Amino acid sequence: MHFKPTGFSRRLAITLALAGMTSAAAPVWAQQPQAASDGVQVGKMSSLRNLVPEEQLEAAATQQYVAIKQQAQQQNILLPENHPQVKRLRAIANKIIPQVTRWNPRASDWKWEINVIAAKDVNAFCMPGGKIAFFTGLLDGLQLTDDEVAIVMGHEIAHALREHGRERVAKSTLTNAGAKLAGIGLSALLGIDSNLTTAATGLGANLTMLKFSRDDETEADVVGLDIAARAGYDPRAGVALWQKMAKVSQNASPQWLSSHPAGQNRITEMKKHLPAVMPVYARTKGVALQALPPYRSNVKGIDPVS
Repeated sequence: MHFKPTGFSRRLAITLALAGMTSAAAPVWAQQPQAASDGVQVGKMSSLRNLVPEEQLEAAATQQYVAIKQQAQQQNILLPENHPQVKRLRAIANKIIPQVTRWNPRASDWKWEINVIAAKDVNAFCMPGGKIAFFTGLLDGLQLTDDEVAIVMGHEIAHALREHGRERVAKSTLTNAGAKLAGIGLSALLGIDSNLTTAATGLGANLTMLKFSRDDETEADVVGLDIAARAGYDPRAGVALWQKMAKVSQNASPQWLSSHPAGQNRITEMKKHLPAVMPVYARTKGVALQALPPYRSNVKGIDPVS
C-alpha cells in the first residue's frame, strides 16, 4: 500500500520496489498455498514467480531493510523499541502473524521484524521474510486506530504472502530478456546512493518497474481483511481507512493513481467481501454476528460502517 512517497521513502525507492517479495527457500514445484475454506477466496498465485530464486530476493530484501534502519538511525528518525508506537504496532503484529500461514505456509519460517520511522511519508511496507516498516506520516497523519493499523498491516503482509513482488520481478526479467543491472547503474537511474542498491545487483530485472498492479492491490486488500479478521480486528475498518485516505489521495499524482485503485473502488470491493469475513471476525471475538455494533472511526466525517 504505497501511498505518497516523499522525503525519506523517496530516497529509498528501490527498497519500496522490493516490498512484497516472498522469502524462504522452496523448490519451484512447491505446492500452491491453500487458503482456508471459510473467509475470502482468491485464485492461485502466478507460476511466473517460479522463474525467480526466492533465496536471492530474500537476501537482497534483508540487506535493503538493514540499509533502511541504518539510514534512519543516522538521521535519528528510527523510533526506539520502547516508543509507544513501536510497542503498539508490535502488539498488533503479534496477533496478526499467527494467522498468515494459511495463506503461505513458508511464512512460518520468516524472521519477522517491525519498525517505525518518524517521517511524514504516508506509507508502510512488508519486505520478504516479514520485514515491516510503518511511517509516522501514516500513523499520525491519518490518526489510525488499532483496527485500521491491522488493515494496513494485513494488506502489506498479503503482498508478501501472495508473492506479488516475486511475480513482477519475473515479468520484468522476461521483459528485459534477462538483463542484469549493476548497482551503480541502478543508483544513477533512481538518483539514490549506490550503497542502498548493491543488494539488488544480479536480480535480473529492472526494479524500477516494480509497481503492484490494480489486481495485486485488490487481492492484497481482500486477503488483508481476512488476516485482520482472524486476528480479532474489525475488517470494516478498511472502509473507514479508505474514507480517510480519500482526503490524502485528492493531491495524488496520476502516476500514483495509475497503480492504486481509487478510494471509492477499494471501498466498494471491501464492502463486497465483508459478508465473507465478518463471520470470521465475530467468531474470533466470541460474539454473535448480529450483536456486533457498527464500526466507528475516530475522525469526524467518517460514517459508521455496519
